[in-house]
Amino acid sequence: MPLVETLLQELEQEAQTTRRVLERVPEAHLGWKPHAKSMTLGQLAMHIAIVPGGVAEAAAQPSMQRPLFPQPSPSSASELLPMLDDSVKRARKALEGLDDSAMAATWRILDGEREILAMPRIAFLRSVMLNHWYHHRGQLSVYLRQLNVPVPSIYGPSADENPFVQPAAAAAP
Repeated sequence: MPLVETLLQELEQEAQTTRRVLERVPEAHLGWKPHAKSMTLGQLAMHIAIVPGGVAEAAAQPSMQRPLFPQPSPSSASELLPMLDDSVKRARKALEGLDDSAMAATWRILDGEREILAMPRIAFLRSVMLNHWYHHRGQLSVYLRQLNVPVPSIYGPSADENPFVQPAAAAAP
């Protein structure tokens, strides 16, 4: 199986998990943050929603200039799931034409003419599009816990949800 297909399969699977976490973001707390140096809940959730598409589109190019990292916030929690859906579609579109040779090719981040990062495209995608995404999704689950929002199952049971246990059937009258 081509490298890009295995990567995109993982992206699609993890997008479903990410969706469950983003569904829990409470509208009333978009401006909340756990520490002065932290992103707000809205900024973190929006970052998670848009990472795959932005990273994949950058990685599909031969290189990119050093990125700026603006941290916008959605005006409403209802914007997050459409952003995620769009981001995953953009990632798939950006990457689906890349063959194994393109995935193994060196990809670069430049600051003007100065190279500040060079690595195989597949390694960049795995590290930033996926691992970085999972890292922030974990942060978001902590934000939810601190706000007393039930945390969904991610890779197994959470303290609030266990997908492996069938709820007891209601007793017949």
